[in-house]
Amino acid sequence: MTQDELKAMVGRAALAQVVPGSIVGVGTGSTVNCFIDALATIRDRIHGAVSSSEKSTERLRAHGIAVLDTNAIERIPVYIDGADEIDPRGHMIKGGGAALTREKIVADLADRFVCIADVSKRVAVLGRFPLPVEVIPMASAQIARRFVAWGASPVLRAGVVTDNGGHLIDVHGLNITDPLAMECEINQWPGVVSVGIFARHRASLCLFGGPDGIETVSYTSAS
Repeated sequence: MTQDELKAMVGRAALAQVVPGSIVGVGTGSTVNCFIDALATIRDRIHGAVSSSEKSTERLRAHGIAVLDTNAIERIPVYIDGADEIDPRGHMIKGGGAALTREKIVADLADRFVCIADVSKRVAVLGRFPLPVEVIPMASAQIARRFVAWGASPVLRAGVVTDNGGHLIDVHGLNITDPLAMECEINQWPGVVSVGIFARHRASLCLFGGPDGIETVSYTSAS
């Protein structure tokens, strides 16, 4: 199977996680695009969606799926999104698609986070994929210096402005053995909007697409 075929397979499999009659949280990225396309086949069975990016909103609406304002929503049963990396405890690196802040906002509304990914995204320790950090533009250099002091290599993502007007720094060379502690630390730095470590909002369940089909992995409440 090609990677595109794996993404399509896992996108379809995620339909089983959608609660009929509910509002669905929808993430961002190529795997989520496959889920959105699959969701269109049951759009009459859901109340609508809340979206984590302008790109996903556009795709949802093109399929005739109502996109609701997050400010009008108190809770949703499930948020479905991909990951750039996921470790054995369900902690993730996200933000390759530049939507990490809005992804955390929607994830925070959800009772469950269901990750959909191909098996290549599984890692023992986070950090092989560069860690995205959304920053207020005037703080970019200051925050980059903090990462250099850690021995990491921060790179400003050229030409990218997030849906929130922020800049993105991609941090190379990290070995994230304690995702929750690192997430909490970076979030305290002045000028950081959001860091792409999803430890507080980690996956409850992951559907991995592989050559042998879908593998379902549940993560316990203990971190």
